[in-house]
Formats: sequence, structure tokens, C-alpha cells
Amino acid sequence: MNYTHKVLKSDIELFAAALNQTRVYVVQSLGEDMVSVVDYGGTIEKFSPDSVKITGAYYIRNQFEFRVDKNPR
Repeated sequence: MNYTHKVLKSDIELFAAALNQTRVYVVQSLGEDMVSVVDYGGTIEKFSPDSVKITGAYYIRNQFEFRVDKNPR
């Protein structure tokens, strides 16, 4: 199975995911081609230029990557 995702970077992408209540998961880079999944998903409750709030937890935008599945199950 080919697993693909889209990284949400811009305010408009985050806004669209929040508006559609899309499940977003949070990952942190560990180096070259390695990431750690920090949160397996929830909807965006709030975002600012500095942070994103997902399921009650705040994540700093420049320290984490926010992803959505391109082929949701």
C-alpha cells in the first residue's frame, strides 16, 4: 500500500483543515529521513503564526510538522 500525506505549512492550509475538521497528526523531525509521531491525530482547535492547538495541546509551528493523509481511510 502506498501511504502518502500532505504537510500543512501555510495559514490557509491550517485554516482549511480546521474548517473541515480534518484529522491532523503531528510529527517531529529526528534527522535525515527520520521522524517521530508526537500526536496521532485530532482536529485543529486554534492556530496562530507561532503555534497550533490540536486536541487541547499546543505545538510550536517551527518545531513540528502537521500532516494529513492524502488517502484517508
